[in-house]
Amino acid sequence: MNMTFRWYGRGNDTVSLEHIKQIPGVKGIVWALHHKPAGEVWAKEEIKDEVEYIQSQGFHVDVVESVNVHEAIKLGNSDRVQYIENYKETIRNLSEFGVKVICYNFMPIFDWTRTEMFHPLEDGSTALFFEKAKVDSIDPKELVREVSEASNLTLPGWEPEKLDRITELFDAYKEIDEAKLWENLAFFLNEIIPVAEEAGIKMAIHPDDPPFSIFGLPRIITGEKSYEKLVEISDSPSNAFTMCTGSMGASLANDMVAIAKKYASRSPFAHIRNVKIYENGDFTETSHYTQDGSIDIKGVVKELQAQNYDGYVRPDHGRHIWGEVCRPGYGLYDRALGIMYLLGLWDAYETKRTEGAQ
Repeated sequence: MNMTFRWYGRGNDTVSLEHIKQIPGVKGIVWALHHKPAGEVWAKEEIKDEVEYIQSQGFHVDVVESVNVHEAIKLGNSDRVQYIENYKETIRNLSEFGVKVICYNFMPIFDWTRTEMFHPLEDGSTALFFEKAKVDSIDPKELVREVSEASNLTLPGWEPEKLDRITELFDAYKEIDEAKLWENLAFFLNEIIPVAEEAGIKMAIHPDDPPFSIFGLPRIITGEKSYEKLVEISDSPSNAFTMCTGSMGASLANDMVAIAKKYASRSPFAHIRNVKIYENGDFTETSHYTQDGSIDIKGVVKELQAQNYDGYVRPDHGRHIWGEVCRPGYGLYDRALGIMYLLGLWDAYETKRTEGAQ
């Protein structure tokens, strides 16, 4: 298990690399050029500047999250060809600086969706929260405004400029159902996977978050059957998955231990986090501790350890604790606690397995 930590860059994160260095076991930084709009080529000079800074602090830069996919590609518009060519050039450019995994998603319009950024929990902390009834009733434009105003730092997938295009985008997706979105994803993959193979990079698609339709938009990376369909499109090792326990696990229909057992070998990158799911469809982020949520985090780590998983792992959305002022879900303290819990589970299972073999 190669432990990493997501970082949003200089001037765009409340957490510094100097602080991350103090978390035991962290080897790499999961990074991106967050100022780059979807569809633009990541220039080598920009990549070099960020890579050299991260490496100067003693971290590897093997994983990028995310190189966002332009809406024209998801919609299958005629101008998708140019945006796909730009994406290919970015893959090639990143490969020159040692990047091994690119995380991306294929969610229409929105990235992750929550209705509250700082929902109070019983222990006095706050966390990201999804209220199903609110999503079912709120105007999407209003939700974009609420989310984008919740932080003075960028929230990928919720850029304020989407406010100006939200009606246009929803109109465009009226003709896109799940079958058409799958068709457009297949077209994209058939174009970029050969380039990724040549570059030695694995394209690790992230599950939809949450893994079900919202605002009437299609969502297709939602469970085990989605993984099966992805493999049918391309069985290349470069066509890979980001296994996110909290995103896919937000649906109780998904057994994350079983999914880890079956697909860990195709998942070079794993986000491990917990959520508590309520009967009415709401869910809230929790600590990583298994007993605090609905995901069997212990079981997932046990399965990964049993397979000698050597992929990249990062703790995902943490609570906001001890008065920390930070990007929603991405503070230092709770993610650091999450790392120590995950490493503790790993060490315990490794010791048990080693002793059992003697």
